Order: sequence, then C-alpha cells, then structure tokens
Amino acid sequence: MTVILSVEPAASAPALRLRPWQTEDAVALVAAHRDPLLRRWLTTSLVSDTEARRWIDDQSEGWATGVRLSFAVLECSGKSSDAGRPVGHIAVKATDSSKALATVGYWTSAEVRGQGIASRALEVVSRWALGAQRIMPLARLELLHAVDNHASCRVAEKCRYALRSILPAQPPAFPREGHLHVRINGDA
Repeated sequence: MTVILSVEPAASAPALRLRPWQTEDAVALVAAHRDPLLRRWLTTSLVSDTEARRWIDDQSEGWATGVRLSFAVLECSGKSSDAGRPVGHIAVKATDSSKALATVGYWTSAEVRGQGIASRALEVVSRWALGAQRIMPLARLELLHAVDNHASCRVAEKCRYALRSILPAQPPAFPREGHLHVRINGDA
C-alpha cells in the first residue's frame, strides 16, 4: 500500500509531499543522521548506506503489517509538484494490539530546521491518522519528547497535542525525563 499525503505551500514555505521511504532515499537519510543535534534526540543513528537501507526495509515491513506507518517528508520544488530529496521523517507506530493507540515521532534535517516543516507535516499526518484511514483505526496519538527538547515541545503544542504528564527517564532507550503530549480523535 502506498499512501501519499500533501501539504499545501505556505506564504514562506514550499509544498510538502509525504510518502513511504524508498531505497533510493538511503543517501539522504545517512546525510541527515550526520547532524549532531538530530543524533542527540534519536535512539538510532544511521551511519552507512547499508544501515539506512536496512532501516528503510524495516519501515516497509511496518507498512506491510500495518503497525508502523513511516513517511519521508519531501519539499516540492517551485510551483511544480516535483518533490526533491527527503528533508524529514514522521512515523505513526501502534502501541497496542487493537491499533487504537499509537505514538508519533518526527525529525527534520539540519538545513530545513526552524522552517515549520515538522509542524506542517505532523498536522497533516495527525489528521490523516485520526481520520478515515483504515490501516490503523486510531482513537489517540501520543507524542513523547525529552523535556529539554524545546523545539519538539513547540511543534507538539502548535499541532494541538496537549501536554499530559512528565515521564521519568527510562534508560537506555529514553535517558532523560520526557513530556507526554496527547491528541485524541475528536481533535482531528
């Protein structure tokens, strides 16, 4: 199954296309993972094309099983609908067997950070995930980020994810305290 989502251009930002990751995205994926700030927040760092291709295969498996719906975020060039290389990532991952609850995560590459791409992509994916799609009939999305990741907190708030609690660190996967933000189906 191939799901492609579109984000209209904004006054100062290009249109976006969100689509499943493809093997040819490996080079851009490794390049994005070279960013020290990105590596600070991620639990996995991809340093080779082989690791990136394996990760992309895992994302494809997630789509096939309907438990992890992972999108590459691409900027569309100019006024055309031609999308360039990936500049971000967003994923919806089921956290219970009924697939009614999922976590959402995202990142943007260093060269586009601060341009509103994360919030625009998260809003479109959140509406889609909590909407009429039938892959994963969700009632609730949870977004977790480190307490000191202020940019992710702003993105969550901008996309109407309410801060519900502060969670204790859970090393090694989550070595810092975290904010738990939630968006429920009626918020879509």
